Amino acid sequence: MPMEILMPALSPTMEEGRLAKWLVKEGDTVSSGDLLAEIETDKATIEFEAVDEGTIAKLLVAEGTEGVKVNTAIAVLLDDGESVEDLGETAEPKAPKAAPAADAGKEAAAIGGSDAPAPPAAAAPKTPDGARIFASPLARRIAAEKGLDLATIKGSGPRGRIVKADVADASTPVAKPAPAETVEKQAPAAASPALPAGSDADAVMRLYEGRRFEEIPLDGMRKTIAARLTEAKQTIPHFYLRRDIRLDALLKFRADLNAQLESRGVKLSVNDFIIKACALALQTVPDANAVWAKDRILRLAPSDVAVAVAIEGGLFTPVLKDAEMKSLSALSAEMKDLASRARDRKLAPQEYTGGTFAISNLGMFGIDNFDAVINPPHGAILAVGAGVKKPVVGTDGELSVATVMSVTLSVDHRVIDGALGARLLQAIVDNLENPMVMLA
Repeated sequence: MPMEILMPALSPTMEEGRLAKWLVKEGDTVSSGDLLAEIETDKATIEFEAVDEGTIAKLLVAEGTEGVKVNTAIAVLLDDGESVEDLGETAEPKAPKAAPAADAGKEAAAIGGSDAPAPPAAAAPKTPDGARIFASPLARRIAAEKGLDLATIKGSGPRGRIVKADVADASTPVAKPAPAETVEKQAPAAASPALPAGSDADAVMRLYEGRRFEEIPLDGMRKTIAARLTEAKQTIPHFYLRRDIRLDALLKFRADLNAQLESRGVKLSVNDFIIKACALALQTVPDANAVWAKDRILRLAPSDVAVAVAIEGGLFTPVLKDAEMKSLSALSAEMKDLASRARDRKLAPQEYTGGTFAISNLGMFGIDNFDAVINPPHGAILAVGAGVKKPVVGTDGELSVATVMSVTLSVDHRVIDGALGARLLQAIVDNLENPMVMLA
């Protein structure tokens, strides 16, 4: 019998995706393992393979369609001997959901002025005597769906504007429209009030009426980042531990190693040493190598360290598994490969999920110090600042100049207590200030 091909869940966090491209067409015969489509998740574009063989009878979702929910039928597959007539009534292909695009003139105006004409706006509703009715787009849509006459509704928004709340519960006309003269007097009223907590998008838009701006739609990655970091800050009891680390010994050691490795084409970065230092520290303090699992704590044996990689429109946190077992040159090569494929959005889900600990290094951007947000379910994240020359007082009381790097360890208090977090950070500091021990 005909079989539906469903939108797959290609990552642990995927709830919906974009059908970027079909790699088959109706009438094609496919076998298990053949590529069917390219699916964009919140993190990457992944090729989707067939698990059964048969003939593609119908493509139910058009290329470019966004917001296709996981387990939604996207195509129909026929077995041998079946025909299209066996399908009966089949849903028509879904048209792609058009992403809001900024008009060229609107975009130019948003960034500082242009002679290009503004895009024509939809005609605003008016009262019977010709006065304009101010109403938000959402309010107009709800009113149209409910068959309400906006001229009979009194607006509670700025300048008497009709908003969602005014039409949501309305079933009959609630007030006569203001006369034209009154409407004209209302037009230059005071600015919008401050935004209340929990306001929707329409409320935010009202605050910027009359201002030039560009509306940028959220892609899947930005939506996921917003949701996960909001969850992190609302549900994870963060606390922060800060240390300064002297880098002079490490920088000299790195320069010596790079000189010896030059013939092999290997060049180690400071970040490679930081990854190794954290991986070994998690072995030194194994109780901190843990994650929060809702009703329990999972303590891992290997050091699986995630590293934040900035890409256009967001970030990835690829995971270097068994990092404590790998040489500095192996970690360096693996990190370069993961970062390159992250920027091309070519990472497989298993390459950016998992891990117990993360590193976010903004020192390369000149940031002295910052506090990073824990990426659940990780137990901690190390925020790394720039190494800068500073005056320091030695153990003998002598004043000298050293290269100092400021780090902040953000810790999930449900997993790691204060003293345990301090021991973990001390182990990281020891490894970086005495880099030779990392080769032992």
